[in-house]
Formats: sequence, structure tokens, C-alpha cells
Amino acid sequence: MSKTFDVVVVGAALNGLAAGLALGGQRTRRPLSVAIIDRRDPRQTLSGDTDARASAITAGSRRMFEALGVWEHVAPHMQAMSEIIVTDGRGPEARPVLLQFGETGAGQTPSAEMVENHHLLRGLLDAVETSPNITLAAGQGLATQSFAPGLAKLTLADGEQLSCSLVIAADGGKSPLRQAAGIELVGWSYEQMGIVASFDHELPHGGRTEEHFTPAGPFAVLPLPGDRSSIVWTKDTAEAKRLLGLSPRDFETELQNEVGSHLGKIALLGKPQGYPLSMYFAKEFHATRLALVGDAAHVIHPLAGLGLNLGLRDAAALAECVADAHALGQDIGGLAVLERYSTWRRFDTVATAAGMDGLNRLFSNDNSFLRILRGLGLRATNQMPGVKQMFAREAAGQTGSLPRLLRGEAV
Repeated sequence: MSKTFDVVVVGAALNGLAAGLALGGQRTRRPLSVAIIDRRDPRQTLSGDTDARASAITAGSRRMFEALGVWEHVAPHMQAMSEIIVTDGRGPEARPVLLQFGETGAGQTPSAEMVENHHLLRGLLDAVETSPNITLAAGQGLATQSFAPGLAKLTLADGEQLSCSLVIAADGGKSPLRQAAGIELVGWSYEQMGIVASFDHELPHGGRTEEHFTPAGPFAVLPLPGDRSSIVWTKDTAEAKRLLGLSPRDFETELQNEVGSHLGKIALLGKPQGYPLSMYFAKEFHATRLALVGDAAHVIHPLAGLGLNLGLRDAAALAECVADAHALGQDIGGLAVLERYSTWRRFDTVATAAGMDGLNRLFSNDNSFLRILRGLGLRATNQMPGVKQMFAREAAGQTGSLPRLLRGEAV
């Protein structure tokens, strides 16, 4: 059997679902016919509840979710990041606050909000399943693909054939579609792992986010709704594997030592998970009838929590380029459309990746001279309201050439 769609999205995780909604959802002005395929069923991911990760959603990404009709589903599970502190210390007993971003004023939208990934996935999936122009083919892997100048042709594992004007690769960091298109990567591994876990604690966090730059790497404590928090704990690979091999009680003890006593006694929720850390980006964000979004196009260090937000920017920018071409009767998978998308997103991605890489290398060491310079720099920044506001706008996703979705406008 053969079916034809305007767009086929390969990958039904957060970025893939967002890209599909942006082009074929019920809030889209001129919805296209979209198929989203994935060898894994996202509904099984939800039922298994195996993803311990949480994400910081910037103000720009929040506006995108509002425009897509997703925000109302995830808002009850959000925790505003009302205060952000940055320290440069060896342990909880020696972490003077060097940089602080104060609370938002009454009625103001916070620069970012925390949410557990499974709530985001459920909200996006519900919106996809209620959109008549989107077909979700979950549990179907991709067998073959052909990116001819005419229509792209995909064959699923069960033999079904799909034709489309544009294929969106949202198939992760190892992206088989990127590899099939011959697009090379630039980047490296950090020989570090990010350990993620969530825990209950006795005392309220007050919406405070903590970013501690330790010699081993950044250690972030991120507020969740209720008296719960999430961590991203960066360690070299060998130490991370040691921690992940501990019993739950022993891991909890080491985590308590790292967090300190200001949240009271902690109780681990679920099994900690570890993810290898690297930085890379694709040399090109497109090929013939193919566009890369999210991890298929770039991966950055998680120290500022911008990875998902960069992927959402990709989806928003691509949707705008495609929607504009569609309104003018142009080929939505044509070279001019894809080159506009690549040009738009490449500079932002490379600049952000370079910034996160530089911060990680600057802070992930115990050089006493650099420690003094870092402390002086952070303290000086803390006394400059204009500079702090610039950083806050960047963190909120309010700088650069914003796609319409990130301004809260439909495409």
C-alpha cells in the first residue's frame, strides 16, 4: 500500500511531535497532511514511565506551546524558576553565591519553567492524536528511504510506502536519516556523563534553581512542583558509572552530600539515569527533501538546559519556512525553502554550542588562578543589571530572529 503526505516526520519524541503539530495541528492556519513515524511507540514510553529527565522550558518555548494548543495540558505540571543562583565551589559547604537572577515581578512570565519530560510528551501526543491532518504510525521502523528531486519515498518495516514533499529527521543523535543523506558531523565527546534523577525533600525550594560549577563539572538542582527537585549531575565517565552502580540508599547518601542540607533530608524518586555528554552539530541542516531538527542536527552540553529549546526553535523556524512557501504555492521541500531554514538556524546553534562548550571548559577544572578570575567575573556581572538582563533575555529565548511560533503566533 502507498500513501502520499505533504510531510513525513521521522521520530515521535518531543521535537518530532512538536514539528508535526506546527505543520499539521489544529491551530495551524493552513494545515498540511503530516505523517509521524517511529519504531518506538511513545504511548509505551508513557506507560513505562522510564524517563527521569525534566526540562527547562523558556518563555519563548512556552509561547510556542500556547500557539500549538499544548500549554493548557502541561501548565498544571510546571514549576516556575523564580530565582537562579550560580556558584563556583567544591562542595555544599563552600558555595558562595556569585551570580543571582532575582524573582519575577507580579504578573510577569518567568524566564523559564521546569517540567518533567513525560508530561510534555503526553501533552504533545494528545494534541497530535486529536489533529485530523496528522497520522501517527507508531511502532513502525523505517526500512528504506529515497530522497529524489521529485517526491521523497519511504518504505516502512511492514512494507507500506510513503511519498512526501519533505522529510523531517527528528530521529535522534545517531540519526539514520542524517547518515543516509551523507551529512557529516563536527564535534567531540566530553568524556563526561550527565546523571539525572529526581527526589523529594523536607524543606520547600521556593522555585530556586541552583547551578554549581564544581571541578568535576556542573551540578544543577532544578525545582519541580511540590517539595521535589531534579538534578543534572556532571561527572567524568568512570565516576558517573560508579555512582550509577550504587544501591539506591548509597546513591541517595552521596546525593545528599552533594546537595547539602538546605532542602532538608532527601528521598530518591526512581532510578537515576546517565547520559554520555558531547557537543556536535551537522555540517548541513538539510539535504535533498530532508531537514534535520533537534538532536539529529545538534547536541550541546546541558549546563544551561537549552537543548530541548534549541530543538523547538528548529521546529518553529522550519514550520515558518514551509508555511510561507505553502502560502505562495511553492514547493515546500524545495532547495530554496530548506536553504532558508538552514541559514536561519545554523548561526544560532553554533553560537549557543560554542558558548556552552566554553563555559564547561572554563569551569570544569580546579585551577586556582582560573577560580579567582571566574569569581571576579561572576561577581562583577552580578553588579551589572544591564548585563544580567541580557543574560536573562537569552535564557528566556527572547533574543535573535524569533520564529512566529516563539512569539506566540500561529503559522
